[in-house]
Amino acid sequence: MSYKIPPKTSIGHVHLKVSDLDRSLEFYCGLLGFELMTTYGDQAAFISAGGYHHHIGLNTWFSKNAEAAPKNSPGLFHTAILYPTKKDLAEIFQRLQDKKYPITGASDHGVSEALYLDDPDGNGVELYWDRPKEQWPKKEDGSVDMYTKPLDIRSLLAELE
Repeated sequence: MSYKIPPKTSIGHVHLKVSDLDRSLEFYCGLLGFELMTTYGDQAAFISAGGYHHHIGLNTWFSKNAEAAPKNSPGLFHTAILYPTKKDLAEIFQRLQDKKYPITGASDHGVSEALYLDDPDGNGVELYWDRPKEQWPKKEDGSVDMYTKPLDIRSLLAELE
């Protein structure tokens, strides 16, 4: 029998190499609204949603003033940030629009709805909400039927009305 990870296991945090800590803090805290929990001098910062010790670590230990990593190379595809509700996703979408921050994609995956953008260092960021599990599309065999379709922006923004 093969090993299975415990069902209540979760991803605790992501730690990103960035080239400019202040610029990254402006993006993650100033734009997306994360809370700064602590810093390690001027080389690292730890940020959170809701007061956890950190959901995202940012550091310049090996990357200060460096160029962004090439898109066509191995590495992190994106960091996914899960919002509690569709309305919360609509609010951050409206904030991004108001601040004229570029969005690189917007998709409906059946199980979730997602916005895609890049942070200032070119790290991919997915902002999404999950539909309730009982609404997830299923294949005939009962497995999840994920797909990628264009996100219905009107439906998303209707959450703000």
